[in-house]
Amino acid sequence: MAKLQDKVAIVTGGSRGIGKAIALRLAAEGAKVVVTATTKAGADKTADEIRQSGGQATGFETNVAEVKQVEALIKGTVEQFGGLHILVNNAGITRDNLVMRMSDEDWNAVITTNLTGTFNCIRAASKIMMKQRRGKIINITSVVALMGNKGQANYCAAKAGVIGLTKSVARELASRNVQINAVAPGFITTDMTAVLPEAAKTAMVQAIPLERMGAPEEIAGVVAFLASSDADYMTGQVLNVDGGMVMA
Repeated sequence: MAKLQDKVAIVTGGSRGIGKAIALRLAAEGAKVVVTATTKAGADKTADEIRQSGGQATGFETNVAEVKQVEALIKGTVEQFGGLHILVNNAGITRDNLVMRMSDEDWNAVITTNLTGTFNCIRAASKIMMKQRRGKIINITSVVALMGNKGQANYCAAKAGVIGLTKSVARELASRNVQINAVAPGFITTDMTAVLPEAAKTAMVQAIPLERMGAPEEIAGVVAFLASSDADYMTGQVLNVDGGMVMA
């Protein structure tokens, strides 16, 4: 039997890149997957791909920064699939600039989507999971939360906040058998990194002990592990999936 058979999962930011790979992997492991994106078309595209492969999925247009939209997502998931067992908080944006040039709007947009959005989803989903006395929450953070990165003060702050949020909520929900962990990807081949100059990509690879960038599917595999019963005794952890960039 597939490891996630009969489980219901939400993957936010699932239209492309890491989020799409996670949604496809969870579906391949037997989960019924709700894919969110900021457009219905983006969410439906991944959901359609899952259904074409024989899985069960639906798409939701959701801005995780909007509390009412998140509550509608959770309610709609339970109504359609009868429960919620796995939440993957992957939705995120970047608005890069040096700190002295960063606008209030760019700071607030990244913090609101990447950190507050994750909080909104956890708060809404935890009510269901606590009643069930079971659940898995996996938050996608980043190695830059641990390292820092020039031009990404807002993004690094938000992703570091996700780590603190993960550990705090893991302590709160442990008695209800809800495990919460985080995955910190390193440099992954996605649409975001594809547009970087070749010189920048070369410099990135030189900083990675494994001497290559990661694939979205390699993040998805770790998320699938954390979502399964194999990880029942893990909570409050941050797993770096980064080719060895951050060794601590």
